[in-house]
Amino acid sequence: MREISVACIVPRSCGGPAACGAEPGVWHTGRLIDALVLLPDFSLIALGWALCRYTPLNRSLWDGVERLVYVLLFPVLLFGSIVRNPTPLDALFHLGGVGLAVVAAGVALAAALRAWPQRDPSLHASGQQIAYRFNSYVALALSERLAGTQGLAWTAVLIAVCVPLCNVAAVWPLARHGGQGLLRELARNPLIIATVAGLLCNAVSLRLPEFAATTLLRIGNAALPLGLMAVGAGLRFGALREGPGLAAALLAIRHLVLPAWAIVLAMGLGLPAAQQAVVVAFAALPTSASAYVLAVRMGGHGAYVAGLVTVSTLLAMPGLPLALAALSALR
Repeated sequence: MREISVACIVPRSCGGPAACGAEPGVWHTGRLIDALVLLPDFSLIALGWALCRYTPLNRSLWDGVERLVYVLLFPVLLFGSIVRNPTPLDALFHLGGVGLAVVAAGVALAAALRAWPQRDPSLHASGQQIAYRFNSYVALALSERLAGTQGLAWTAVLIAVCVPLCNVAAVWPLARHGGQGLLRELARNPLIIATVAGLLCNAVSLRLPEFAATTLLRIGNAALPLGLMAVGAGLRFGALREGPGLAAALLAIRHLVLPAWAIVLAMGLGLPAAQQAVVVAFAALPTSASAYVLAVRMGGHGAYVAGLVTVSTLLAMPGLPLALAALSALR
C-alpha cells in the first residue's frame, strides 16, 4: 500500500502536490483541507433536489434511480474498488478496526437512547440507525478527492468492514419491532453481498479479465453521480416534530460525537496523515440515504427517518469540512 506523507496532505516546505509525488487530481491546501473539496458532491445533491421538485423528473423517477443504484450500480462500484485495490491483511485489520470502533460507538450510544421517553416506539426503532450509518455515495466520492485511488481503496475497506455491523444494528430493531427475520434481511443485502464477494476474491488472489474489469468500472462510474442526485431528490423534513428531542440526540451523535471520537482514534493510533483524513471524513459523513428505504420496507416510521436523513445531509455540508479542519489544526 502506498502511503501519502503528511507533507503531501498539508504541504509546508515542498513545492506543492506534484513535488511531493501526490497523485494528480487530489486536492490539497496549505493549512487545512479546503471546504471546496465537497462542493462538487453537494452540488450534485442540490441538483437532484432541484430536478425532483422543479422539473418533470419527479419522485416516481427517482424511486427507480434509488433502487437501481442500491441494487446494482453501487454494489458493482464497491466490488470493483475492493478487487482493483487489494489491501494487506494488517492494513485491513488496522484501518478496519478504527472504522469499527467509530461505528460501534454510534451503535452503543443510539441503543442507549431507547430509554428516551417517547409515545411511539417505532421512532427509535426506525431512527436509531441515523446515528451510525453513513452515506457511502458521498464517502467514495469524497475519499477519492482527499487521497486519490488509494483513498478510494481505504474507504472501500471501511465500507466492507462497517456495512455488516451497520446493517445488523439497523435491521435488528426494525425486525424486532415488525416481527421480521434478521438473517434473511442480512443475506439479501446487496452491499453485504458485494463487499463479501470482493474480499473473497482478494483472499484467493482472483483477478478479473481486462474486459470484465473495464465493464464493471463503467457500470460503477454511474453510481456516484446518480446516487448523489438521488440523495438530493429524497430530501424532506417529514415528521421530525413527532420526536424532536430524540432527533436532536441522534444527529448530535452522528455529527459531533463520532467525528470527535475518530480524531482521537486516528491521532492516538498514529495513522498516516492521508488515512487520518479518510477516517475523520468517514466519521463525519451524512447518514445513509437508504435508511429511509430500509425503514419503509420493514414497516417503520418512514417519514421520521426521511426528516432525519434530510437534516443530516444539511448538517454534513458545514460539518465535514469543519471536522477535517479540526484534524488539520490538531496535527
